Amino acid sequence: MSDWSSWIGREEQRGDRVDEAMATRWLATLDRAAPGDGTVPQALHWCLCLPDASTASLGPDGHPLRDDSPASFLPPVPLPRRMWASSKVEFHAPLRVGERVRRTSRVASVTEKTGGSGQLVFVDVAHETHGESGLAVSEVQSLVYRAPAEPGTPPAPPPLGEGSFDPSAWSAHRALVPAEPLLFRFSALTFNSHRIHYDLPYAAGEENYRGLVVHGPLTASLLLDLAQRELGDNALKTFAFRGLSPAICGEMLHLVLRSKDAGYELGAFAADGRQVMSASATV
Repeated sequence: MSDWSSWIGREEQRGDRVDEAMATRWLATLDRAAPGDGTVPQALHWCLCLPDASTASLGPDGHPLRDDSPASFLPPVPLPRRMWASSKVEFHAPLRVGERVRRTSRVASVTEKTGGSGQLVFVDVAHETHGESGLAVSEVQSLVYRAPAEPGTPPAPPPLGEGSFDPSAWSAHRALVPAEPLLFRFSALTFNSHRIHYDLPYAAGEENYRGLVVHGPLTASLLLDLAQRELGDNALKTFAFRGLSPAICGEMLHLVLRSKDAGYELGAFAADGRQVMSASATV
């Protein structure tokens, strides 16, 4: 497709502050109380050091436009559909309300593949978020760019089947319906204007989804929230997730957790048992 080697190693730095009002809105979005020690829950780092592209510089999908200039951090992959496919996160120290942070991001790799849906390009980005006392969170995010859906391709994911999810094999289970207000609030908190999360005609007509798509990091945040409800705030050392199938707004989502080996297995499932996300964690 192209030679993206010149993007590997490209870096950007951003600064931010764990603002009390923002932390309060984050907690309200997830329907939970603040930790009692002045820290913020794990996952809030996804609301910090956000891209701040102007509205005029957004592309047709709502993401910032990319080009081949030195100012473009991500490569201008021409494939139109973008998703946050997976992340591997290591928590080094809790972030605290009022703390100033800085994040260094680096393009770690760009890999072209061919899958069942056609051409794919994976871009791995390594982030290091430092608080006032040092490194707080390190993460490798994997973004995937995909070709348009072929004409006549059934919308994704498939319609809900007749089966039902059985949580009996899991030690913790929470069921909720991600509705439009939750998606709106998460988009606002993360300054995410990707249209698949709020523009139904675009999501269905241009990207071939069956409905509005629940953000991958929102599902991951809900899994982290489940872990913290069960294990305590800021208890995790590592957390990794991989998106397997889109979660659709307005449909039941089952969040589950159980012990496995030296850590924990987590998952998100649709009402009919289709797995939406797999995840693992250690304490």
